[in-house]
Amino acid sequence: MPDIQLYDATLRDGMQGPGLTLSAAEKVRVARKLDELGVHLIEAGFPSSNPKELELFALLARERFEHADVAAFGMTRRRGIAAADDEGLRVLAACFAPVCTIVGKTWALHLEKVVRVDRAENLVIIEESVAFLLRQGKEVVYDAEHFFDAYRDDPAYALDCLRAAAGAGAETVSICDTNGLLLLG
Repeated sequence: MPDIQLYDATLRDGMQGPGLTLSAAEKVRVARKLDELGVHLIEAGFPSSNPKELELFALLARERFEHADVAAFGMTRRRGIAAADDEGLRVLAACFAPVCTIVGKTWALHLEKVVRVDRAENLVIIEESVAFLLRQGKEVVYDAEHFFDAYRDDPAYALDCLRAAAGAGAETVSICDTNGLLLLG
């Protein structure tokens, strides 16, 4: 692997803008163009989110790319459910994509207000989710959602989240300025 990898999220994150919609076949054409450009990882989407995404992954499973690997996107396991029993993680594990990118909570605000788990449990959720996908033969990218907001709030805990993912075997840990506000704050 090169020292720097190009990771493109156009097919998932880029499709969230107003007025953007592509069919599964059109997304495959975009993936081919990204491969031609030499992109190393193409985050194709969130296969457990809807039937169109499942169709896309079925089409991509038949494609052969010269440069790119396909990454499937998902989330860490839900509270109170074992990783092996979490439907979202099971879809990722069953997916043909060799790489799985899982987003996890790093900011205490989201732990308290959104997922309602304590900090210690969140670290276990991160570790178990990464470890489950590794046992399924996947390369794991951990997407530390709202990392810089979390770091500003509690640097030690934000780094603990990264350590949990890396310690469980995540190949890559991505620190995300999710809202793009780091330079403004």
